[in-house]
Amino acid sequence: MTNYAKMIASALVMLSAALPAIAQDRRPPYWASINRTEAIMRRGPSSEMRAMWAYRRIGLPLRIIAVRGDWRQVQDPDGITGWMHRRLLTGQRTAIVTGGLQPIYETASSDAAVSYRAEQGVVGRLGECRGGFCEFDVRGRSGWIAADGIWGDGRA
Repeated sequence: MTNYAKMIASALVMLSAALPAIAQDRRPPYWASINRTEAIMRRGPSSEMRAMWAYRRIGLPLRIIAVRGDWRQVQDPDGITGWMHRRLLTGQRTAIVTGGLQPIYETASSDAAVSYRAEQGVVGRLGECRGGFCEFDVRGRSGWIAADGIWGDGRA
């Protein structure tokens, strides 16, 4: 590997490490997602506060509603609020399917062909949202889902 390639690779690693932190410094409300196999929600903004929930779902979208130091007050898809340390979160945009089985269309239109269907509770990466539809990717299978069929669509 050339020195130039090593320099570029090093810069990309530093940038990718910084993006989750940058995304967490935004002004609430905004969206984030869980980046660990276990993330503890606490009653208050301290590791000394009682644990309320243990989330075991990487990518689960959360709405950030307040910031206090390194702690974020979050709301989960069920409306439960509590506090999580910022290291448990990433700025990666995700959404969770709500309201039952949802069609994933080839284009941003309910008249488009259906690529596949996603069950309630499926979490996927969220892309651009427009005209009542959002790009939605579940493990490499992508398409467009109706925005009212997901939670985490960017409307904080």
